[in-house]
Amino acid sequence: MTALRRPIRFCTTPSGARIAYAAAGAGPALLVPAAWISHLELLWQDPAYRAFFTPLSGARTVVQYDRPGCGLSEPWPGPQGLDTDLEVLEAVADHLDLPRVDLLGISLGAPASIAFAARFPQRVDRLVLYGGYADGRQIASPGVRAAMLDLIRAHWGLGSEVLADIFLPDGSAENKAVFARLQREAASAETAAALLAQCYLADVTDLRPRVAAPTLVLHRRDDRAVPYRAGRDLAVGIPGARLVSLPGRSHFPYVGDAAAVVREVLDFLGNPASVPPARAGRWPGELTSRQLQVAALVAEGMTNRQIAAHLGIEERSAEGHVERIRQRLGVTSRAQIAAWWAGRVATR
Repeated sequence: MTALRRPIRFCTTPSGARIAYAAAGAGPALLVPAAWISHLELLWQDPAYRAFFTPLSGARTVVQYDRPGCGLSEPWPGPQGLDTDLEVLEAVADHLDLPRVDLLGISLGAPASIAFAARFPQRVDRLVLYGGYADGRQIASPGVRAAMLDLIRAHWGLGSEVLADIFLPDGSAENKAVFARLQREAASAETAAALLAQCYLADVTDLRPRVAAPTLVLHRRDDRAVPYRAGRDLAVGIPGARLVSLPGRSHFPYVGDAAAVVREVLDFLGNPASVPPARAGRWPGELTSRQLQVAALVAEGMTNRQIAAHLGIEERSAEGHVERIRQRLGVTSRAQIAAWWAGRVATR
């Protein structure tokens, strides 16, 4: 019952490139720069991807966009770099008339988010960095970096599969195949190689002390794409930043224990992931982060067994979550849960 499509709109940067973006949810804006190669339509068809972002959309207006040359966005009129990322991010925020935002910088979106927060401190309320880094040289040795770039340029099909295995080590074979195909459909080999080179060259080390916004740094300890030490060093350099270490190997937050990431993000943004004890009466519609995730999957039409398999929990636990959701929402059917969810994350 949840729409597999969301409205895509466009804005134009000062350099003339038209950028595709999507905004969903309600509340203060949470801008999410593209983490890597992206395609707003294709990524949204992944149930795991939707299940990660929909609880965030229940508390914030989540704004995402395709970087230039990827997905539905037009190519950039020249070489891309950190200045490109900043121009695009600022253009999207200005187009939506957002004087202040929260930022969620995931992976390659982290350096851009740090730079934006440092350059425009008056526009950033809170900064969340997941799987990020300040210096791209920390990601891999010079030999590995060169080999990856050569592989992508010479054989994008094989390169996309290797990257899928690095990014999603805990994903199923089907998930990896889908992501590899998405990368190839969203960007050419030339664009992918240029973007990965930009990733390796990014260095915002000197900008970290200029970040004034409260900052949360999340990093999985065994992240195969961006080493944990990169996240630790990132947190050390930002004044007052808090580092939260999470278990897991998968680089993208929607694979593995996604609920733990959602919980940390919502808690930090000021939307507690659990109902405070003082509200024992429970206001209608207040759900925990795990329940929000289950509600999203119910809206996808999943059975309790499918939800349990998707989240890595027992079927009995999934059944319990659904029952508690019914009680908290004051509804009696799964269809009503799905209807509530559709209204909760209605697109602006």
